[in-house]
Amino acid sequence: MYYAGIDYHKSFSYCTIVDDRGKKIIQTKLANQEKEVMAFLKPYQPIQSVMEAGWNWPIMHRWLKKVSQEVFLAHPLKVKAIASAKVKTDKIDSGVLAHLLRTDLLPTAHIPTMTTYRARSVIRQRLFFVRLKTMVKNRINVLIDRYCLVCPTKDLFCKKGIVWLKKVSLEEPDRQILDQDLFLLESLEERVANSNQLVNQLAKKNPEISLLRTIPGLGPFFSVLVFFEIDGIERFPNPKKLHAYAGLVPSTHQSGNKLYHGRLTKQGNKHLRYALIEATYPAIRKDPSLKEYYQKIKERKGANPAKVATARKLLTIIYKVLKDKRPFWVGGPRDT
Repeated sequence: MYYAGIDYHKSFSYCTIVDDRGKKIIQTKLANQEKEVMAFLKPYQPIQSVMEAGWNWPIMHRWLKKVSQEVFLAHPLKVKAIASAKVKTDKIDSGVLAHLLRTDLLPTAHIPTMTTYRARSVIRQRLFFVRLKTMVKNRINVLIDRYCLVCPTKDLFCKKGIVWLKKVSLEEPDRQILDQDLFLLESLEERVANSNQLVNQLAKKNPEISLLRTIPGLGPFFSVLVFFEIDGIERFPNPKKLHAYAGLVPSTHQSGNKLYHGRLTKQGNKHLRYALIEATYPAIRKDPSLKEYYQKIKERKGANPAKVATARKLLTIIYKVLKDKRPFWVGGPRDT
């Protein structure tokens, strides 16, 4: 058996191949082209390959699967912890990956299916559009505040508010800037609407998403996001593992008998963490038990720790709903 370690970059990769005794067979720099990668690995069979879960890994992973007996995805942080070195180059990194794979010491990362990967792309594109919309709205608010103008409607961005913005008198070049921002906002709203159609299609194909919709705080979009970012609740043996995956656990430092808990690790899935934090306030407005839980922690520790703790509790509810395959409604999970 041969073992290939690939240190993947944007336009090229370093590849190291070792045999089952750890002897380096070949080490070279490859262009990121399917034909070149396939031609390089084909003479060394059977072979297992490994690459880090980094930037745009799926395309290289797909090529490796065509020529390798098995392909692994290495966890970058854990690999760094195991094989840190003062001298670090691409060649050394590829060799380290190959040797970790050979000795069965490789810390692996989860490999989502192509269906999940494509669904995440749709979901994250919508998130991107929404963030851009927020940025544009903030720019417009700043521009209007500069002139101390008051919109006749409560919502500056409702239909009547937009009509007012298009007619309001401003000095140049601010009037031109406002027109450009309004055009950009309209374009983004159209793209968000198109993304929503794709998200709705994803929801219809997965019945478990309808179970998530019964959880307070999880609307049509966040329920789809949570489902695909978790990508199989069976991956997590208990809720605490899911909390860690979402980066909703505090950093911990222990020395002797002293134990310190710090800020959130934020090393997990940032999209899942974002959805849960955003869903917290809608959830406590709808569910009395979550509201009571939030208020208790808020009184002791403040609003932000209470928000994080409630997001963690919400994630525990999500775990139970997906694990038991039963809905949730106000008051708690169904008991019968």
